[in-house]
Amino acid sequence: MQNNSKKTMTLMALIMMIFTNVYGLTNIMKAFWLMGYSSIIWYVVGAVLFFIPFAFMLAEFGAAFKDSKGGIYSWMAESVNPKFAFIGFFMWYVSFIIWFVSTAPNVIISISNMIFGTDTTQSWHLFGLNSVQTLGILGVILIIGLTYVSTKGLSWVTKITNFGGAMVMIFNLLIFVVGITILIKNGHFMQPVTLHAFMQSPNKDYRSIIQVFSFLVFAIFAYGGIEVVSGVTDETENPEKTFPKAITISAIVIALGYALGILVVGIFTDWNFVFHHFSRDQITMGNVSYVVISNMGYQMGLAFHMSPHAAMILGEWISRFMGLSMFTSLLGAVVTGLYSPIKQLIDGTPKEIWPRFLTKTKGETPVNAIYVQAAIVCVIILLTSFGGQNATSFFNILVAMTNVSMTIPYMFISYAFYGFKKNQNIEKPFVIFKKQRTATLMVWVVTGIVGIANIFTIIEPAIDGDWAQTIWSVIGPVLFTAVALIMYHRYEQKMKKSL
Repeated sequence: MQNNSKKTMTLMALIMMIFTNVYGLTNIMKAFWLMGYSSIIWYVVGAVLFFIPFAFMLAEFGAAFKDSKGGIYSWMAESVNPKFAFIGFFMWYVSFIIWFVSTAPNVIISISNMIFGTDTTQSWHLFGLNSVQTLGILGVILIIGLTYVSTKGLSWVTKITNFGGAMVMIFNLLIFVVGITILIKNGHFMQPVTLHAFMQSPNKDYRSIIQVFSFLVFAIFAYGGIEVVSGVTDETENPEKTFPKAITISAIVIALGYALGILVVGIFTDWNFVFHHFSRDQITMGNVSYVVISNMGYQMGLAFHMSPHAAMILGEWISRFMGLSMFTSLLGAVVTGLYSPIKQLIDGTPKEIWPRFLTKTKGETPVNAIYVQAAIVCVIILLTSFGGQNATSFFNILVAMTNVSMTIPYMFISYAFYGFKKNQNIEKPFVIFKKQRTATLMVWVVTGIVGIANIFTIIEPAIDGDWAQTIWSVIGPVLFTAVALIMYHRYEQKMKKSL
């Protein structure tokens, strides 16, 4: 019997972990930039057709397999079969490696914004290296440091995610308070609230059917990450009650937070005034959030009759606070990502698949596997930072290969839920979908919406003339599936020989 003293995850800690991994404050600003108020409709569609039903599926899974160390692998293995589970789970894990590589520079950029009020990393030169190489070295140092923290176990991970989640909530509350204050002072929304505004994007690049549906992909991705916490159900207090309650609360709060947040941004952001004067190169998905937040501070200063210069300084200081919020939030997400997926991979899958060295644990933590994971991430960061244009192309290929692979596992999990509901031998202490036909409908809806999103992710680059990205987007899942099948076949052969 498991010692309950090891179960350190409380309801609030689990909510903070979910919130840190799923809720992206920058997703609000990016959505407003891409689609204006009309993004709200697609965020609601993403929440209703994907996030909330998918979260409820995870809640039922988590309660049923409350003592499982393998997370989503164990769920799929019990509901369908181990081979099916390993393919889906391996594809899901590989996407995290690339996510670490692409996120490390964002953490450094948030530090720059926190200190200077703007992104100055393009002028950083460490030991005579150029800015890209400098970011690479700092990214490696960051990954090594956070890996060390993650090897300390769940209690350390929880401390980071609690702080990161709290900072995001505080900054989100600040946006709402400042937005409403500006509304009271000015008496109107800077971006007019009209029916037309909710139906059509102010951005001419997001008005065709293909472009609009490509935004649905973005909306679904904005809700990704909740499955990461499935690896800590065995370390959660009263998991059959705490886990589904945490997921339910988080799903509703996150969905509402996105919709209301986009509306509030319109209080202090005139889309044409803020974005129209920027070229495609000047404003990007990486810096648009800081542009919006700096403008929020500027507009608040003007609302209180400050001089334009003083209002700009206020905007810079609020941008610094956002840098701090993003820094702590990203730290929480990265630490959780370094700990939970690899723990599920090693603890949940058959140990015979892996070299014995990787299965060594310290307490509940697979320390060797975490260090090997860090080494792989650091090598890729260095290759892409120091390899010049060829390295950039290499990384773009890696990202293209993993874009689709990141969400295909959601289809695996959704399909496994059908088998889970049909299997009467699995005890289900927590049930949301009480009727089989309702559960089946939700399986079709979630699987279908993710499938449609992936189709548009694959074909959109080809429509724009980038056939290479489309081809690599297809090759990625095929390659990862092949690797998983080879690994599992070797495991099956090993098991046959041992009989």
